[in-house]
Amino acid sequence: MGRGMNETDYAQKLDELDRLLNDPDVPMEPARVWSLLAEISQHDLAPQLGAAD
Repeated sequence: MGRGMNETDYAQKLDELDRLLNDPDVPMEPARVWSLLAEISQHDLAPQLGAAD
C-alpha cells in the first residue's frame, strides 16, 4: 500500500468533511472533523515536504 492517499481518497475525505460541516441532517462529530483535517493537511503538505530534501 502506498504512503499517501490517492486523489479519489482525498476527494472522498473532502466530501465527508463538507457533509459533516454543512449538512444540517448530519450530526457534528468533532473528533472525525479533526481527523479528516489532519489527513487532508498531510496530503496537501506532501509535495512541499518532498521538495525540502
